[in-house]
Amino acid sequence: MANIIISELNIYPVKSLAQISLQRSLLDRFGLHMDRRWMLIDEHGKMLTQRQLPRMCLIQTQLNKQQLSLSASDMDTLHVAPAMQTLYKVQIWNDHCDALDCGDEAAEWLSFFLNKECRLVYFPEQEVRQVDPNYAQAGDNTAFSDGFPLLLISQASLDDLNQRLETPVSMARFRPNIVISGCEAFAEDDWKTININHINFRIVKPCSRCVIPSIDIKTAQKQPIITQTLSQYRMHDQKIFFGQNVIAEGTGELKVGMEITLL
Repeated sequence: MANIIISELNIYPVKSLAQISLQRSLLDRFGLHMDRRWMLIDEHGKMLTQRQLPRMCLIQTQLNKQQLSLSASDMDTLHVAPAMQTLYKVQIWNDHCDALDCGDEAAEWLSFFLNKECRLVYFPEQEVRQVDPNYAQAGDNTAFSDGFPLLLISQASLDDLNQRLETPVSMARFRPNIVISGCEAFAEDDWKTININHINFRIVKPCSRCVIPSIDIKTAQKQPIITQTLSQYRMHDQKIFFGQNVIAEGTGELKVGMEITLL
């Protein structure tokens, strides 16, 4: 049997904006370091994502240490100022937490590109957002992710989907943190616990998919064929599942190429 390894590591510093692919990443109490630490909110403090604003996928992100920069077509690069002490009460699904404002310049840049009044906020280091206790243990935290600190998908699962599509799609559509190679398609559905670099990871819940994987990340146009195809063989209880939500039981470092042990 071939070794199962990490073949990609990805973070999404700003929720619903473009990914950054890494060769290595620290794993902290929120998940991969700096993953989904920023988020866009509307005038009521509610999260904004590609579900409402598909053009968010066109905004590229870059991190220099912890300095965030944003870029998009026909826009000057925005170097986001450090988060201020202005606190907002923000909402992610049914969760509420405090977030720090990132200033008027970022708000104006994003509002102009997206044609929607919004502000950029940052998840404070000391803030606590407990993962759903139906699937997690006390002390399992996340930042601005939809609900879980890590998403894992096997390359074979994407290959299986692409065999069913006329035009293949990239893994970036599905926004995983950890991509693995060396196993069969959807093998991850049956895993309970894995170990990477002496850190145990609990596979806690299949990831139910919304419209976002159907959005072309190069054009922001919706392609319903993606979810239509998935619905033919990945639908259970009226939901489409693709990938697994994961919680780490420690901190450390992950690297592309690291071997995964099934426990």
